[in-house]
Amino acid sequence: MTRTAAEILAANGLAGLAGTLPVRSPIDGSEIARAPETPLAAMPGVIAASQGAFKWWRTVPAPRRGELVRLLGEELRAAKDDLGALVTLEAGKIVSEGLGEVQEMIDICDFAVGLSRQLYGLTIASERPGHRMMETWHPMGPCAVITAFNFPVAVWAWNAALALVAGDPVIWKPSEKTPLTALATHRIMERALARFGADAPQGLCQLVIGGPEIGAALVESHDVPIVSATGSTRMGRIVGPKVAERFGRSILELGGNNAMIVAPSADLDMAVRAIVFSAVGTAGQRCTSLRRLIVHHSIRADLVAKLVKAYASLPIGDPRASTTLVGPLVDHAARDRMFAALEQARADGGTVHGGRAATGAPQGGAYVEPAVVEMPAQTAVVKQETFAPILYVLGYETLDEAIELQNDVPQGLSSCIFTLNIREAEAFLSAAGSDCGIANVNIGPSGAEIGGAFGGEKETGGGRESGSDAWRAYMRRATNTVNYSAALPLAQGVRFDI
Repeated sequence: MTRTAAEILAANGLAGLAGTLPVRSPIDGSEIARAPETPLAAMPGVIAASQGAFKWWRTVPAPRRGELVRLLGEELRAAKDDLGALVTLEAGKIVSEGLGEVQEMIDICDFAVGLSRQLYGLTIASERPGHRMMETWHPMGPCAVITAFNFPVAVWAWNAALALVAGDPVIWKPSEKTPLTALATHRIMERALARFGADAPQGLCQLVIGGPEIGAALVESHDVPIVSATGSTRMGRIVGPKVAERFGRSILELGGNNAMIVAPSADLDMAVRAIVFSAVGTAGQRCTSLRRLIVHHSIRADLVAKLVKAYASLPIGDPRASTTLVGPLVDHAARDRMFAALEQARADGGTVHGGRAATGAPQGGAYVEPAVVEMPAQTAVVKQETFAPILYVLGYETLDEAIELQNDVPQGLSSCIFTLNIREAEAFLSAAGSDCGIANVNIGPSGAEIGGAFGGEKETGGGRESGSDAWRAYMRRATNTVNYSAALPLAQGVRFDI
């Protein structure tokens, strides 16, 4: 039975919420709540509280810091169904994706707990007798986490779990379109903090809600050494230079005009499943969504026919229904941008399959048919990422030509090739192959696991989030030299009296 908005809000501790920021559900466009906003005048106090928390938190042993993240993981497990339902209500994701997003939060907590005992530095051979060199890693300070609507809670967890075990307080600024999931997650964090006890200082984890001016206060503050921002490349072009100007550190995970190369040897049935999942999941609103399909000329017509048939059978509608695979776009402005891109593609000589307003969906929501667009060339509209379920199809003759098409866009997040030819697979993964932060073989570009860090935006220098060695972005490295010899060695022939 589908729960009402009021029931979902109450289950997440948000009953009776009062504020000034209207929040509308993409499901039907209705206002479901008004969220409290953070006054701009309060931001200096927020940042000062985070700096104060840092002075204490950096002295807490890293494994003890990991215990807080372990408790957060426990609280998330208990709240998974309720928080997942709120993600569906506020962001429009289908039920399995809402729950999957919370599971990613749980997974990164598990990863970070182990990481808290593995913040390793190197021992370095010294050229001087009786000396030892080593590197040590230390906390950096407050970390601002600015998140987008399409992953309203998971991205915060990817950053916060690592930042907390690294010794950094966290200030979270969510998208104005998804403040409710942030408030609910903050309630969950507060429960973990209460269980953790007095070792967690006031101001360790804070939430601020508001528009660009709130984000700017974090981006421009010299007292916030790390800014992790997820969103559009337009946003990254603003954030990156401002943080760099004050010699701060930015972690930017931005757009991904992601491509798949399909070679003549590919398993087409496997490729079709991967294409559909990657291109239409979350209604094409993932940073890792598949947007460009580069297919060998010999199989292009056959593959397009299979895709058009598969797209025609996709259940589109209310994301709360168990049978729905494609939910709504986040708002009507996103639908307008999709339709404008399709019109430009037609003007460029493209043939559009689908891409119309969907019928039979809840009134008030922005529901669309996913589109397959056969393009004669990689035109400007293909190189520009549109956050919607548009899949542009291009042809190629040689693998070098395909890789050149794949790399000839400014974005560089994720990529893949479908082939059973080991030479083609290895060439794609080589230094002369894909230039993206993620390069896969026989698996789509969407749905990166938390164990591997991802990023690689070419336009901005990018950053790496989540697993692997991404923890280093939240810490500073020091090289230490210890002299344990009886006397300081001097240059040959040099003498002086003491």
